[in-house]
Amino acid sequence: MSAVAVAMLISPSLAFAGTSAGMGGGGRFSLYDPIIAQHNGSGEEFRIVGHCQSSCTLFLGIRNVCVERNATLLFHAAHLISDPNKTPVDSLTSHMRAMYTASLASYLDGHGYLSRPQFHTIPGSQMARFGYRICK
Repeated sequence: MSAVAVAMLISPSLAFAGTSAGMGGGGRFSLYDPIIAQHNGSGEEFRIVGHCQSSCTLFLGIRNVCVERNATLLFHAAHLISDPNKTPVDSLTSHMRAMYTASLASYLDGHGYLSRPQFHTIPGSQMARFGYRICK
């Protein structure tokens, strides 16, 4: 197996550098936070593409992020992955909220979407209304 193939198996972010591809299903913050820090440090553009749920929406905290018009973003209250009941955890949800623009956080909080485990969907084409750039 080549070194590139091994690297792609170890880190999906290496396979799709600069996009959310391969990371749209969510997961542990520890997988997402280093990518956010790396892109914020470099200033490199980051594209949110396709299906982006849960922790994937943390990528909205990248300063040079754009959202593809056909992307679908899904938001909810954060919970421990090991919790089958998906009980919201305020500190985890606060971490997610801190990555969003004030207008997006206000919208999500105002409708209770960050206080329950069910997903709320926002099409990428509507993210400009919350201050996000739509990818060209």
